[in-house]
Amino acid sequence: MDLRKLKTLIDLVSESNISELEITEAEGKVRIVKGVPGMMAAPTMMMAAPSAAPVAAAAAAAPPPAALETTNEPAGRVVKSPMVGTFYRAASPGAKPFVELGDPIKEGEPICIIEAMKIMNEIEADCSGKILRMLCDNGQAVEFGQPLFIVE
Repeated sequence: MDLRKLKTLIDLVSESNISELEITEAEGKVRIVKGVPGMMAAPTMMMAAPSAAPVAAAAAAAPPPAALETTNEPAGRVVKSPMVGTFYRAASPGAKPFVELGDPIKEGEPICIIEAMKIMNEIEADCSGKILRMLCDNGQAVEFGQPLFIVE
């Protein structure tokens, strides 16, 4: 979603009587929640599955299959970061993490949060399976395409 459009939506919510707004478009779903005075609340933006263009770009940047065979990567599917930001395992400090090592997950289920530009982006699983490895620490800065989890 265009940042100008997102800022306009945030301004609209903050200046109106509505307390929550959710919009779904082809490139993702945005949910903006107005905080109660005295409480801290951040707008949230949940990203849909990446479009075909980023996947094609990632495939073009991938090493050749021969190079993959020589690495000691564990078997399983790699869940990668769809954006640059700060990785969080839970919705808030002290809250229960979305997933733990060995947890079963379903496609579309939230597995972590990546904070970018003060917006909390809930990252959903792009496949079903079991968490084999967690590759990021809580509060760690992550890059676009960086592996976050290995799913069986």
